[in-house]
Parts: sequence; C-alpha cells; structure tokens
Amino acid sequence: MDGVFEALGDPVRRQILEALADGEQPAGRVLDAVRSRAPISQPAVSQHLRVLREAGLVRVRAEGTRRLYAVDPEGLAAARTWLGRFVDPLAPFAQPLDALETELARGRRARRAEPGTNAAEAGAVDRGMRSGERGDRLA
Repeated sequence: MDGVFEALGDPVRRQILEALADGEQPAGRVLDAVRSRAPISQPAVSQHLRVLREAGLVRVRAEGTRRLYAVDPEGLAAARTWLGRFVDPLAPFAQPLDALETELARGRRARRAEPGTNAAEAGAVDRGMRSGERGDRLA
C-alpha cells in the first residue's frame, strides 16, 4: 500500500491509469493518450510510469525493444480492499455472522428432528420460550 494513494494523487498518473484501463499499451501510446489532454514530455511520462510501477499500480514487460504497460490488478485490489473498509464498516463481521446464522439454523433443524418434540414446541424453543410461557413477553 505504500505510495499507492500518493501515486494516485497526481492527475497525470490518473490519466495514465485511464489510458491503461482498456488493456496493455506500449509506452508510445500511453504518451499519446496523455499528450492528447495536456502538453507533456516523454521523459515526464516515463517518470510517472516509474512512480506507478513502484506503487504497484502498473506492471511492465519487454517485447523486443518495446515496453508494454498494463494496470496491475493486484495493486488495484489492495487499494480497493483498503478503501472497502470505509464503504462497509461491518464487512469484517459478515463471515462470522453468516457462520452464526448457519449454526442457529442447524440447531433449529436438530431440535425439530428430535423425537417427541412437536412443531409448536420447536417453534417456542426457537423463539427462546420454555414450555408454558406466553409469546408476548418483551425481549
């Protein structure tokens, strides 16, 4: 995560990521995409690509003398995960709550399957009532 949001703080770097969103691009095409919005030199774009690479947002591979750049999905996933904590603060509890729900359902099924238990008693037990209690008490 180090440097990801610092790298995304620059508008030129965000433009580069937008240009790479459609897939792998040679450095020249990335340069053309950025130049279509603002005047910038090739060395400046190379520096921005280096910052994005070091932040883990972009990867590069050599193909002969060309350098092909692409968005690194792992870097974006890490940023998305970090940001996701703020979108859904209860997300860390989702799996344990799902497991609790499964265990409660399993217990209800087991009680219903016990011999000598009728459906009304099983329902009362599910609602936390003992035999003879009324169902109108406050929880």
